[in-house]
Amino acid sequence: MHDKDFTQRFLFEDADVRGELAQLDQTYQQVLQRHAYPPAVAVLLGELLAAAALLVGTLKFDGLLTLQARSEGPLSLLMVECSSEREMRAIARYDQAQLGAEQGFKQLMPNGIMAMTIEPKDGQRYQGLVAFEGETLADSLNAYFANSEQLGSHFWLAADGQQARGFLLQQLPVDRVPEADQRQQHWEHVLTLAQTLTKDELFALDNATILHRLYHEENILLFDPATVCFNCSCSRERSIHALVSLGREDVEALLKEKQDLIEIDCQFCNERYLFDGKDVAQIFEQAEQSDQSQTVH
Repeated sequence: MHDKDFTQRFLFEDADVRGELAQLDQTYQQVLQRHAYPPAVAVLLGELLAAAALLVGTLKFDGLLTLQARSEGPLSLLMVECSSEREMRAIARYDQAQLGAEQGFKQLMPNGIMAMTIEPKDGQRYQGLVAFEGETLADSLNAYFANSEQLGSHFWLAADGQQARGFLLQQLPVDRVPEADQRQQHWEHVLTLAQTLTKDELFALDNATILHRLYHEENILLFDPATVCFNCSCSRERSIHALVSLGREDVEALLKEKQDLIEIDCQFCNERYLFDGKDVAQIFEQAEQSDQSQTVH
């Protein structure tokens, strides 16, 4: 067993299919430790964490991937951010009064949409949207890729409040198998075998064992794992930038309203940044000095 969270890619050597496996335990737990989510919400957030980790493993970019599930139901938002370095954070928004004891995805998130946003550090921002389909979060992700890509993708996701797991299969462009019917037959074959994988097996078995159980007659190349971790990008410096962007007059008015103490809370990790009158004065003095310096140069 690995002592760190990770994703791991695999490749069918005789077919145009690749896959990805994700194991998120510590990352998942660190997300849940910061918010007292009800069990049903925690499960769905874990599934979306696993999905984001799987996707980052398949994308070639330097930047940030955001997955959002929004709905008109008791669970109005699931949101996961994952950087190309596989640093993750996540949040959920829900109405406690509307939550039932045995509610699943369809009951918690009716009339919802799935959004995927890719923000490269250098390049154009991309966002795709699709309405929820099916009975599970994985079904909606499968529908997203069915609507947005020529090549097939299929997700299996599992979370239980302690562990989060993910399994992804993707078709690749024509290379090893040029004949269309043969490509489709093999794709359907690997999907059918993957459907036999249970959540208990996904939680309990290591990746090599999972792949051997499913595809022992196939030649599969299993790559080295890539570490995944929780890391929130909030900071005191970012909070200072937010205050400066508001402008001195508005911040001083807010300071007066808040009785000389401004609190900025990170919605993801619940870290709290405090600024009193002395802090605010110093922040804007430094900002003005910086502006003057840039003007001189």
